[in-house]
Amino acid sequence: MFTGIITDVGYVRRLRRGELLDLTIATVFDTSAIPLGASIACSGACLTVVAVESAAFTVQASVETLTRTTLGEWEEGTPVNLEKPLRLGDELGGHLVLGHVDGVALMVERRPEAESVRFVFEAPEELTPFIAPKGSVALDGVSLTINEVAQNRFGVNIIPHTLACTNFGALQAGQRMNLEIDLIARYVARLLRQTS
Repeated sequence: MFTGIITDVGYVRRLRRGELLDLTIATVFDTSAIPLGASIACSGACLTVVAVESAAFTVQASVETLTRTTLGEWEEGTPVNLEKPLRLGDELGGHLVLGHVDGVALMVERRPEAESVRFVFEAPEELTPFIAPKGSVALDGVSLTINEVAQNRFGVNIIPHTLACTNFGALQAGQRMNLEIDLIARYVARLLRQTS
């Protein structure tokens, strides 16, 4: 489990495509302290560490992960938002994030708004019922509050700190981001379906 508070922006050092996609990600994390089998959120996708080396770790992505995320589009040099898992007793600074990506959102607009930047995203139609004003989403693993919703589009404001410390700084219209809907919204919707 994660909080959506990014602690490093690494990058894809190398990749190998086969039955699984092997991604070696460069990081400032102390890789000597990362055990094999550890989970790390990589731009929102919870992935298992299968190897470590100096200043980098390797994870694998299955067909299911590649189907639901942007990972299949990554290449060497792609920036990756990184977060280690939450430990019991850690501060919950964002919201509860599982690292289970639900789909991909398309960024359709970026505009300055006072000292922040307003981003507008288009969500897959099947996920729009889970997106509500003042609710939470994770985009590429970043915990965000939704400002407004109109049909399948929603807006978020990004402050300068988040622009500088995540991959949002370089994000341009037409780019895609991994979208995880709010954990609570997911279960409320399931309960409502079962009782109706």
